[in-house]
Amino acid sequence: MDKTNTAGELSDQPAAETKKTASSVQTQTIELDTPITRGSKTINHVDLRKPLAGALRGVALVDVLQMDVVALTTVLPRITDPALTEADIRNMDPADLVQMGAALTEFVTAKKFKLPVT
Repeated sequence: MDKTNTAGELSDQPAAETKKTASSVQTQTIELDTPITRGSKTINHVDLRKPLAGALRGVALVDVLQMDVVALTTVLPRITDPALTEADIRNMDPADLVQMGAALTEFVTAKKFKLPVT
């Protein structure tokens, strides 16, 4: 799968990388198109951890699967590292929000419903 990097060059590297940590919690690293700035600190990438049921409290799963902005704004602060605030997410580049929403929907979709990667 070819992707264009920030320099406009083609790269075979995926935009996000899924991995398992030592405690076998699945995570995915999202490289932000538009970094988030907090004071003097710049966040260029965010790790999303696969949520457990408790991290999904207060939202309808169908809203998560439809990448509803309100649902994402509720769940993402609970599963991001560095921890993003609701304000960070509301002010995020829509392309970055879609990347994070896609990773979250992949996490909550059963294996049998996922297409095999070729």
